[in-house]
Amino acid sequence: MDYRQKQVLLKNGQSAVFRAPNGKDGQAMLDYLKEICAETDFLASFPEEIHFTADDESKYLQDILDSPNRLMIVCTVDGELAGNCQIVFMTSMKTKHRAAVMIGLRKKFWNLGIGSAMFSELIEIAKAKGTAQLELEVFEHNRRAMALYRKMGFEVMATHPDAFRLRDGSSQAAVFMRKVL
Repeated sequence: MDYRQKQVLLKNGQSAVFRAPNGKDGQAMLDYLKEICAETDFLASFPEEIHFTADDESKYLQDILDSPNRLMIVCTVDGELAGNCQIVFMTSMKTKHRAAVMIGLRKKFWNLGIGSAMFSELIEIAKAKGTAQLELEVFEHNRRAMALYRKMGFEVMATHPDAFRLRDGSSQAAVFMRKVL
């Protein structure tokens, strides 16, 4: 799916650019993914588990661009990849009213309004496509993310105990949330 570039004013007065990824973003996206996975335990992978190449990532990004049912938005601040979000629209007759959303953001860009702005974009895109329900999954102890999701209108649907195992051997539940549009 395509996305028209947009400028967003951040809480600190800086300007961010929201745009679709392109084939040249492979290495930058790979570096970004490794960094955000190292910055928090609240993502599904550890950085050393990311074994694909910049070419693999470029192909993945192109596949998203070519898909009628997936959309990714990348956020750059002063040319640096700050974050991304994605929406995946379900396609079967029984589930096509639903879409899954994901978001990631480099720690140095937290608390600037990027997450809220990305979610606002995803919500508008979903509404325009006729989606009735957005869904996401979050680590149970990720209070910051859950606060953002609640602010954006998501509610807890269910939990999956011990869904994630951390390096120290502790477990966290996956919390499933949804927003009815």
